[in-house]
Amino acid sequence: MQRIKKGDDVIVIAGRDKGKRGNVLRVLDDTRALVDNVNVVKKHKRGNPNTGETGGIIEQEAPIQLSNLALYNPATNKGDRVGFKVLDDGRKVRYFKSNGEVVDLV
Repeated sequence: MQRIKKGDDVIVIAGRDKGKRGNVLRVLDDTRALVDNVNVVKKHKRGNPNTGETGGIIEQEAPIQLSNLALYNPATNKGDRVGFKVLDDGRKVRYFKSNGEVVDLV
């Protein structure tokens, strides 16, 4: 089970975009993720007249290290560390370390 998953609301805790909040679009591997409107870079794209693609400079999200992200806790309005625990019914869930609130009760 991963500490940060697709669809989580996260806050950047280090780097150029420190303090920005965003939604996780995709977790690429064990160390990187794509976050909406975070770590936006400009990419120069060459056009292809055969396929009708136009060229130019496009902006897109680049991967960011998971160690630079913290799960956003709406109760405290801050980023928070995540732990794991097993409930009485045997499910393994994530919880916020600061207040013990369970993250994903579905």
